[in-house]
Amino acid sequence: MHRFPITKTGYESLKEKLRVLQQVERPKVIVALAEARSHGDLSENAEYESAKEKQSYIDSKIREIENRLANAEIIEVDKSKIDIGQVAFGAYVSIKELGTDSIVSYLIVGEEEADLDNGSISITSPLARELIGCRKGDIIELQTRKTMKEYEVIEISYDKISK
Repeated sequence: MHRFPITKTGYESLKEKLRVLQQVERPKVIVALAEARSHGDLSENAEYESAKEKQSYIDSKIREIENRLANAEIIEVDKSKIDIGQVAFGAYVSIKELGTDSIVSYLIVGEEEADLDNGSISITSPLARELIGCRKGDIIELQTRKTMKEYEVIEISYDKISK
């Protein structure tokens, strides 16, 4: 598996998810399995089957997160070593859709931590790929399913942008 970029915050969040699965969720399902076993005939025990499925799911998620952590490459933005006037991983970018008053801001992060509802997009997303390397005032084109849209980069920051 290849290495993938992640912010330090994203990495810590992933470690916390793993901790909860290992120390909270898995012990709960083991208790549920023991309780279901105590009800006797396992061949017709829906509680037991449900607990086994949940255990399998949790074990799979644990392995997946452990693998992601092992292959993560934490990228810390050092503003003294980058061109802060250019969009790169870890940048907050505000863009304005041309022809409208619509302005949106995004933080460019790794795939694992992208959350559009909270304003973060994956570096592998079409929008982020277009934005990488842009400077304030640059215009990008983004093809949506129905139309081509144009956006102007209006702000780039490596500190949170105030909305």
